[in-house]
Amino acid sequence: MAVTIKEVMTTSPVMPVMVINQLDQAVPLAKALVEGGLKVLEITLRTPVALDAIRRIKAEVPGAIVGAGTIINTATLQQAIDAGAEFIVSPGVTDELIDAALQSGVPILPGVVTPSEVMKLLAKGITAMKFFPAEAAGGIPMLKSLGGPLPQVTFCPTGGVNPKNAIDYLSLSNVACVGGSWMAPADLVDASNWDEIRRRAAEAASLKS
Repeated sequence: MAVTIKEVMTTSPVMPVMVINQLDQAVPLAKALVEGGLKVLEITLRTPVALDAIRRIKAEVPGAIVGAGTIINTATLQQAIDAGAEFIVSPGVTDELIDAALQSGVPILPGVVTPSEVMKLLAKGITAMKFFPAEAAGGIPMLKSLGGPLPQVTFCPTGGVNPKNAIDYLSLSNVACVGGSWMAPADLVDASNWDEIRRRAAEAASLKS
């Protein structure tokens, strides 16, 4: 059964944003995160192995909800869908990309910064959005400001979110989850330190607003 955007936003309080450089790291990394309690995984299309990583995690990690991030045009959208991505995350919005995503039926979490971008997506029936880059774009005060005139929108702030400020973001009424990479930094992944990644994932999964 297809995942919904609500499930993507509410299954875990933190969505790991994963940059996978080596394909053999994909499955053990995903397993550590899922075992720690973070089931919704965003694989960014920033590396040559990202699409294969999505395929492999989908096939070998039960319980994972696997999405594709850094979707910037219709070509990367189609590649992600063909690889089996269950949801799509974009850093920003274009009419072409949003229309293609809506037509595909795959849930999309599009990136926004301004009220105008939010309104544009609302007009297309989209109410779940990624606030990116969160800290650089005004962080918590900006999200509070957006919540006044646009209370029907739910956000996933990503970019500069860390263990120290994640709980403050999650306490906002218009934030369902946050995105971040602190659970699986490159040094731990390269060292195959899956136990520490699992521990960090469990810590992140326990964050409550």
